Amino acid sequence: MPHPEYQTAVIIKEAGGPEVLVAEQVPVQSPGPGEVLIRVSAAGVNRHDVHQRAAGKHSDGQAVPGLEVCGEVVAAGEGVRGVAEGERVMALVQGGGYGQYVTANAGLVMPAPDTLSDAEAAGIPEAVFTTWWNFFNLMSLEKDQFALFHGGTSGVGHIALQAMSALGYNVLATCGSEKKVSAALNFGAKAAFLYDDPDLADKVLAATGGKGISALLDVSAGAHVAQDLKMMAPDGMMAHLSGGGGASLSVPLRDIMAKRIRITGSLLRPLPLARKIAVAKMIRADVWPLLGRQVRPQIEGRFDFRRAADAHRMMENNSHIGKIILDVVHD
Repeated sequence: MPHPEYQTAVIIKEAGGPEVLVAEQVPVQSPGPGEVLIRVSAAGVNRHDVHQRAAGKHSDGQAVPGLEVCGEVVAAGEGVRGVAEGERVMALVQGGGYGQYVTANAGLVMPAPDTLSDAEAAGIPEAVFTTWWNFFNLMSLEKDQFALFHGGTSGVGHIALQAMSALGYNVLATCGSEKKVSAALNFGAKAAFLYDDPDLADKVLAATGGKGISALLDVSAGAHVAQDLKMMAPDGMMAHLSGGGGASLSVPLRDIMAKRIRITGSLLRPLPLARKIAVAKMIRADVWPLLGRQVRPQIEGRFDFRRAADAHRMMENNSHIGKIILDVVHD
Protein backbone atom coordinates (compact mmCIF):
# COMPACT_ATOMS: atom_id res chain seq x y z
CA MET A 1 0.00 0.00 0.00
CA PRO A 2 1.62 3.32 -1.01
CA HIS A 3 2.43 5.95 1.57
CA PRO A 4 3.82 9.50 1.31
CA GLU A 5 7.48 10.35 1.71
CA TYR A 6 6.71 13.04 4.29
CA GLN A 7 4.16 13.40 7.07
CA THR A 8 2.91 15.91 9.60
CA ALA A 9 4.14 15.09 13.10
CA VAL A 10 4.36 16.92 16.41
CA ILE A 11 7.96 17.34 17.47
CA ILE A 12 9.66 18.58 20.63
CA LYS A 13 11.54 21.67 19.49
CA GLU A 14 13.44 22.02 22.75
CA ALA A 15 13.08 21.25 26.44
CA GLY A 16 10.27 23.21 28.00
CA GLY A 17 6.54 23.58 28.54
CA PRO A 18 3.68 22.51 26.27
CA GLU A 19 4.42 25.38 23.89
CA VAL A 20 7.54 23.56 22.60
CA LEU A 21 5.32 20.96 20.86
CA VAL A 22 5.15 22.04 17.21
CA ALA A 23 3.67 20.38 14.12
CA GLU A 24 6.22 20.05 11.30
CA GLN A 25 6.88 18.02 8.18
CA VAL A 26 9.18 15.06 8.83
CA PRO A 27 10.14 11.99 6.77
CA VAL A 28 8.05 8.82 6.91
CA GLN A 29 10.25 5.94 8.04
CA SER A 30 10.20 2.66 6.16
CA PRO A 31 9.63 -0.44 8.30
CA GLY A 32 12.74 -2.45 9.05
CA PRO A 33 12.96 -6.23 9.47
CA GLY A 34 10.21 -7.41 11.79
CA GLU A 35 8.46 -4.03 11.72
CA VAL A 36 5.26 -2.64 10.24
CA LEU A 37 4.35 0.90 9.20
CA ILE A 38 1.05 2.15 10.66
CA ARG A 39 -1.09 4.96 9.26
CA VAL A 40 -2.11 6.46 12.60
CA SER A 41 -5.72 7.42 13.32
CA ALA A 42 -5.38 8.10 17.07
CA ALA A 43 -2.63 8.28 19.68
CA GLY A 44 -2.65 8.12 23.46
CA VAL A 45 -1.09 10.81 25.64
CA ASN A 46 0.92 9.56 28.61
CA ARG A 47 2.82 11.04 31.53
CA HIS A 48 6.03 9.80 29.92
CA ASP A 49 5.36 12.14 26.98
CA VAL A 50 5.17 15.09 29.37
CA HIS A 51 8.47 14.14 31.01
CA GLN A 52 10.10 13.66 27.59
CA ARG A 53 8.91 17.09 26.47
CA ALA A 54 10.16 18.76 29.63
CA ALA A 55 13.60 17.20 29.12
CA GLY A 56 13.75 17.69 25.35
CA LYS A 57 14.44 14.83 22.98
CA HIS A 58 14.41 11.32 24.42
CA SER A 59 17.77 9.75 25.19
CA ASP A 60 17.38 7.62 22.05
CA GLY A 61 17.18 10.80 19.95
CA GLN A 62 13.45 10.55 19.21
CA ALA A 63 11.96 14.03 18.90
CA VAL A 64 8.37 12.88 18.19
CA PRO A 65 6.65 11.72 21.40
CA GLY A 66 3.88 9.15 21.66
CA LEU A 67 4.04 5.53 22.84
CA GLU A 68 0.68 4.05 21.77
CA VAL A 69 -1.44 4.27 18.64
CA CYS A 70 -4.34 2.84 16.70
CA GLY A 71 -4.34 2.78 12.93
CA GLU A 72 -4.00 0.76 9.74
CA VAL A 73 -0.98 -1.28 8.68
CA VAL A 74 0.21 0.08 5.32
CA ALA A 75 3.54 -1.70 4.90
CA ALA A 76 5.45 -4.61 6.42
CA GLY A 77 9.18 -5.18 6.66
CA GLU A 78 11.08 -8.37 5.99
CA GLY A 79 10.13 -11.37 8.09
CA VAL A 80 6.83 -10.03 9.45
CA ARG A 81 4.30 -12.75 10.20
CA GLY A 82 0.82 -12.54 11.68
CA VAL A 83 0.19 -8.88 10.82
CA ALA A 84 -1.26 -8.03 7.40
CA GLU A 85 -1.39 -4.85 5.35
CA GLY A 86 -4.81 -3.24 5.64
CA GLU A 87 -5.35 -4.58 9.17
CA ARG A 88 -6.71 -2.23 11.84
CA VAL A 89 -4.36 -2.50 14.80
CA MET A 90 -3.24 -0.99 18.08
CA ALA A 91 0.42 -0.93 19.00
CA LEU A 92 3.04 -0.01 21.56
CA VAL A 93 5.71 2.08 19.82
CA GLN A 94 9.15 3.46 20.70
CA GLY A 95 8.06 7.07 20.35
CA GLY A 96 6.72 8.65 17.18
CA GLY A 97 3.04 8.23 17.98
CA TYR A 98 2.23 11.94 17.58
CA GLY A 99 2.51 11.65 13.81
CA GLN A 100 0.54 10.48 10.80
CA TYR A 101 2.75 7.40 10.35
CA VAL A 102 4.83 5.36 12.79
CA THR A 103 6.78 2.12 12.72
CA ALA A 104 6.19 -0.61 15.29
CA ASN A 105 7.71 -4.00 15.97
CA ALA A 106 5.20 -6.58 14.77
CA GLY A 107 5.47 -8.42 18.09
CA LEU A 108 4.01 -5.37 19.86
CA VAL A 109 1.07 -5.02 17.48
CA MET A 110 -2.34 -6.61 18.03
CA PRO A 111 -5.69 -6.39 16.27
CA ALA A 112 -7.88 -3.49 17.36
CA PRO A 113 -11.18 -5.10 18.40
CA ASP A 114 -14.38 -4.00 16.71
CA THR A 115 -15.79 -3.35 20.19
CA LEU A 116 -13.51 -0.31 20.58
CA SER A 117 -13.36 2.91 18.58
CA ASP A 118 -10.00 4.06 17.21
CA ALA A 119 -9.69 6.58 20.03
CA GLU A 120 -10.42 3.92 22.66
CA ALA A 121 -8.04 1.39 21.12
CA ALA A 122 -5.25 3.98 21.07
CA GLY A 123 -5.54 4.32 24.85
CA ILE A 124 -4.98 0.64 25.60
CA PRO A 125 -1.36 -0.43 24.81
CA GLU A 126 0.73 1.63 27.24
CA ALA A 127 -1.66 0.90 30.11
CA VAL A 128 -1.82 -2.85 29.68
CA PHE A 129 1.90 -3.27 28.93
CA THR A 130 2.77 -1.23 32.03
CA THR A 131 0.32 -3.16 34.19
CA TRP A 132 1.20 -6.65 32.99
CA TRP A 133 4.96 -6.09 33.04
CA ASN A 134 5.00 -4.67 36.56
CA PHE A 135 2.36 -6.69 38.38
CA PHE A 136 2.79 -10.08 36.74
CA ASN A 137 6.41 -10.14 35.56
CA LEU A 138 8.36 -7.85 37.86
CA MET A 139 6.30 -8.49 41.01
CA SER A 140 4.69 -11.90 40.20
CA LEU A 141 1.30 -11.04 41.72
CA GLU A 142 -0.86 -14.05 42.62
CA LYS A 143 -4.65 -14.32 42.94
CA ASP A 144 -4.67 -14.77 46.72
CA GLN A 145 -2.61 -11.62 47.28
CA PHE A 146 -3.55 -7.94 47.40
CA ALA A 147 -2.25 -5.29 45.00
CA LEU A 148 -2.38 -1.50 45.21
CA PHE A 149 -2.10 1.12 42.48
CA HIS A 150 -1.21 4.67 43.50
CA GLY A 151 -3.21 6.81 41.04
CA GLY A 152 -6.13 4.51 40.32
CA THR A 153 -7.92 6.89 37.94
CA SER A 154 -4.88 7.73 35.81
CA GLY A 155 -4.68 6.66 32.19
CA VAL A 156 -2.86 3.49 33.22
CA GLY A 157 -4.57 3.00 36.58
CA HIS A 158 -8.21 3.04 35.47
CA ILE A 159 -7.54 0.39 32.81
CA ALA A 160 -5.46 -1.67 35.24
CA LEU A 161 -8.32 -1.69 37.75
CA GLN A 162 -10.81 -2.85 35.12
CA ALA A 163 -8.63 -5.60 33.69
CA MET A 164 -7.24 -6.95 36.95
CA SER A 165 -10.59 -6.99 38.74
CA ALA A 166 -12.23 -8.68 35.74
CA LEU A 167 -9.65 -11.46 36.04
CA GLY A 168 -10.28 -11.90 39.77
CA TYR A 169 -7.34 -10.03 41.30
CA ASN A 170 -7.75 -8.05 44.52
CA VAL A 171 -6.54 -4.57 43.60
CA LEU A 172 -6.89 -1.42 45.72
CA ALA A 173 -6.23 2.17 44.69
CA THR A 174 -5.37 5.60 45.99
CA CYS A 175 -6.57 8.82 44.40
CA GLY A 176 -6.31 12.59 44.79
CA SER A 177 -9.97 13.50 45.37
CA GLU A 178 -13.24 12.03 46.60
CA LYS A 179 -14.54 12.16 43.01
CA LYS A 180 -11.61 10.03 41.89
CA VAL A 181 -12.08 7.62 44.80
CA SER A 182 -15.66 7.03 43.64
CA ALA A 183 -14.47 6.56 40.07
CA ALA A 184 -11.81 4.05 41.12
CA LEU A 185 -14.44 1.94 42.86
CA ASN A 186 -16.52 2.00 39.68
CA PHE A 187 -13.48 0.86 37.70
CA GLY A 188 -13.23 -2.22 39.90
CA ALA A 189 -11.04 -1.33 42.87
CA LYS A 190 -11.78 -3.53 45.86
CA ALA A 191 -11.29 -0.41 48.00
CA ALA A 192 -10.05 3.11 47.27
CA PHE A 193 -8.67 5.87 49.48
CA LEU A 194 -7.29 9.40 49.36
CA TYR A 195 -3.53 9.11 49.02
CA ASP A 196 -2.96 11.94 51.52
CA ASP A 197 -5.14 10.35 54.22
CA PRO A 198 -3.00 10.32 57.39
CA ASP A 199 -4.52 6.93 58.25
CA LEU A 200 -3.99 5.49 54.77
CA ALA A 201 -1.87 2.52 55.82
CA ASP A 202 -4.24 1.49 58.61
CA LYS A 203 -7.23 1.70 56.27
CA VAL A 204 -5.49 -0.33 53.59
CA LEU A 205 -4.49 -2.99 56.10
CA ALA A 206 -8.08 -3.19 57.33
CA ALA A 207 -9.36 -3.54 53.75
CA THR A 208 -7.03 -6.50 53.23
CA GLY A 209 -8.12 -8.21 56.42
CA GLY A 210 -4.72 -7.50 57.92
CA LYS A 211 -2.79 -9.31 55.16
CA GLY A 212 -1.26 -6.19 53.64
CA ILE A 213 -0.20 -5.37 50.10
CA SER A 214 2.02 -7.84 48.25
CA ALA A 215 2.47 -5.80 45.06
CA LEU A 216 2.39 -1.99 45.06
CA LEU A 217 2.79 0.12 41.92
CA ASP A 218 3.87 3.69 42.65
CA VAL A 219 3.73 6.56 40.14
CA SER A 220 4.33 9.22 42.81
CA ALA A 221 8.16 8.97 43.03
CA GLY A 222 7.93 7.59 46.57
CA ALA A 223 5.80 10.43 47.95
CA HIS A 224 4.01 8.04 50.34
CA VAL A 225 6.84 5.65 51.16
CA ALA A 226 6.37 5.72 54.95
CA GLN A 227 2.69 4.72 54.58
CA ASP A 228 3.64 2.25 51.86
CA LEU A 229 6.06 0.35 54.06
CA LYS A 230 3.52 0.16 56.86
CA MET A 231 0.80 -1.30 54.59
CA MET A 232 3.01 -3.90 52.90
CA ALA A 233 2.64 -7.63 53.47
CA PRO A 234 5.67 -9.69 54.51
CA ASP A 235 7.86 -10.36 51.45
CA GLY A 236 5.89 -7.69 49.56
CA MET A 237 7.28 -5.82 46.60
CA MET A 238 7.08 -2.14 45.61
CA ALA A 239 7.72 -1.06 42.01
CA HIS A 240 8.29 2.56 41.01
CA LEU A 241 7.25 3.99 37.64
CA SER A 242 8.37 7.59 38.13
CA GLY A 243 11.82 8.91 38.89
CA GLY A 244 10.37 12.20 40.05
CA GLY A 245 12.75 14.28 37.98
CA GLY A 246 15.78 12.71 39.63
CA ALA A 247 14.34 12.40 43.13
CA SER A 248 16.05 10.16 45.67
CA LEU A 249 14.22 7.66 47.87
CA SER A 250 14.94 7.72 51.59
CA VAL A 251 13.55 4.73 53.48
CA PRO A 252 14.03 3.35 56.99
CA LEU A 253 16.06 0.16 56.60
CA ARG A 254 14.59 -1.47 59.71
CA ASP A 255 11.07 -1.30 58.21
CA ILE A 256 12.33 -2.98 55.05
CA MET A 257 14.21 -5.64 56.99
CA ALA A 258 11.35 -6.45 59.36
CA LYS A 259 9.06 -7.51 56.51
CA ARG A 260 11.72 -8.39 53.89
CA ILE A 261 10.28 -5.73 51.56
CA ARG A 262 11.78 -5.56 48.06
CA ILE A 263 11.87 -2.16 46.34
CA THR A 264 12.37 -2.01 42.60
CA GLY A 265 11.27 0.00 39.59
CA SER A 266 11.31 -0.02 35.83
CA LEU A 267 11.04 2.02 32.67
CA LEU A 268 8.97 0.39 29.95
CA ARG A 269 10.55 2.13 26.96
CA PRO A 270 14.11 0.76 27.39
CA LEU A 271 12.88 -2.72 28.36
CA PRO A 272 14.50 -5.27 26.02
CA LEU A 273 12.32 -6.09 23.02
CA ALA A 274 12.22 -9.81 23.83
CA ARG A 275 10.70 -9.05 27.23
CA LYS A 276 8.12 -6.71 25.70
CA ILE A 277 7.12 -9.38 23.18
CA ALA A 278 6.70 -11.89 26.02
CA VAL A 279 4.42 -9.43 27.81
CA ALA A 280 2.47 -8.89 24.57
CA LYS A 281 1.75 -12.62 24.39
CA MET A 282 0.36 -12.52 27.93
CA ILE A 283 -1.80 -9.52 27.07
CA ARG A 284 -3.23 -11.21 23.97
CA ALA A 285 -4.24 -14.18 26.09
CA ASP A 286 -5.45 -12.35 29.21
CA VAL A 287 -6.67 -8.89 28.23
CA TRP A 288 -7.63 -8.86 24.56
CA PRO A 289 -10.79 -10.98 25.12
CA LEU A 290 -11.97 -8.41 27.72
CA LEU A 291 -11.59 -5.31 25.53
CA GLY A 292 -14.80 -3.45 24.82
CA ARG A 293 -16.68 -5.75 27.19
CA GLN A 294 -15.16 -5.59 30.67
CA VAL A 295 -12.33 -3.20 29.81
CA ARG A 296 -12.91 0.13 28.08
CA PRO A 297 -10.88 3.33 28.38
CA GLN A 298 -12.70 6.36 29.70
CA ILE A 299 -11.69 9.26 27.47
CA GLU A 300 -11.50 12.55 29.35
CA GLY A 301 -10.20 14.68 26.51
CA ARG A 302 -9.73 14.47 22.72
CA PHE A 303 -7.60 16.89 20.73
CA ASP A 304 -6.52 17.30 17.13
CA PHE A 305 -2.95 16.00 17.25
CA ARG A 306 -1.67 19.39 16.08
CA ARG A 307 -3.02 20.71 19.39
CA ALA A 308 -0.90 18.32 21.44
CA ALA A 309 0.18 21.25 23.61
CA ASP A 310 -3.39 21.60 24.89
CA ALA A 311 -3.49 17.87 25.64
CA HIS A 312 -0.30 18.20 27.69
CA ARG A 313 -1.78 21.12 29.59
CA MET A 314 -4.74 18.94 30.53
CA MET A 315 -2.40 16.15 31.61
CA GLU A 316 -0.35 18.49 33.79
CA ASN A 317 -3.49 19.91 35.41
CA ASN A 318 -3.95 16.46 37.02
CA SER A 319 -7.73 16.76 37.25
CA HIS A 320 -8.62 14.27 34.51
CA ILE A 321 -9.98 10.77 35.00
CA GLY A 322 -8.92 8.25 32.37
CA LYS A 323 -7.21 8.82 29.03
CA ILE A 324 -6.33 11.83 26.92
CA ILE A 325 -6.32 11.06 23.20
CA LEU A 326 -5.03 12.77 20.06
CA ASP A 327 -7.05 12.42 16.86
CA VAL A 328 -4.57 12.18 14.00
CA VAL A 329 -5.93 13.79 10.83
CA HIS A 330 -4.66 13.17 7.31
CA ASP A 331 -4.99 16.06 4.87
